[in-house]
Amino acid sequence: MRIKLSGALIVVSLAVSGAAIAQSTTERGAVNGARAGGEIGGPVGAMVGGTVGAAVGAGLEIPNAVITSVEGVHEPSVVVEERVVVGEPLPPTVELRPVPRYTEYRYAVVNDRRVIVDPHTRRVIKIIE
Repeated sequence: MRIKLSGALIVVSLAVSGAAIAQSTTERGAVNGARAGGEIGGPVGAMVGGTVGAAVGAGLEIPNAVITSVEGVHEPSVVVEERVVVGEPLPPTVELRPVPRYTEYRYAVVNDRRVIVDPHTRRVIKIIE
């Protein structure tokens, strides 16, 4: 059952990604993700789908200038044991740094990857590979 639910949620996240690109809003991504997740996995699927949809929607709304300004950063990387994924918060031990000219975002370098973070929730919005 867990494997089926995991597979279904991956499909939902991909479907939500397409919907979020077309709509380009965090709210629309959350609504579509919750709807699609609910159809596949019931209440738990709706909850996970909404979170994934919101994270995907938020990640798509980040201005390119934010991503560009963080790509060239040469800060030391922090090692984190937990999985770092879009939609999940970073541990409190990770220092969030301000993104120049964009006060609504923070970034960190975690496990040799740069991540854009919502400073209010510490949730990862985008991982820059």
